[in-house]
Amino acid sequence: MHSEQQQHAGSNERPLNDSKQSHSPWSNLRLTVPNDRHHTSIVAFVECVLVELTHEDVGAEYVSSNVWGTRRTQFIATDDVAETFRKRHYDERLGWHETTISRESVRNELIDRLSRTDSVATDRSHSVPVEARDVFSVKPVRQLYNRQS
Repeated sequence: MHSEQQQHAGSNERPLNDSKQSHSPWSNLRLTVPNDRHHTSIVAFVECVLVELTHEDVGAEYVSSNVWGTRRTQFIATDDVAETFRKRHYDERLGWHETTISRESVRNELIDRLSRTDSVATDRSHSVPVEARDVFSVKPVRQLYNRQS
């Protein structure tokens, strides 16, 4: 009961400073791929992420690794209603590439990525094993922009 009250109370409160980041509603929005979640659960998770991207100064990041290095895909709202997003993609071999995409495209891409039965790391044409799972998380926008790799 106490945890239910905290969840309900916390869902309407926003942190006043960065020291409260770990208690922010979005701080637990993290998922590894592959995972054992049902498709409906992933859709609900993505909808929750989109709400946070709309109302908080946060972005979403999907990270995968393979023998060629780390790849990052970030989604950051570019307007107050989060109908348009900046998609930033980083590949260690190619650097950063940015495009603008719609909310619907972000939703569809996240559902697709988070529903995969294999990580991007295991989807390869080489024999060198990569053990790391793909990781999706929500982070402060300033942290995403400060990331160099």
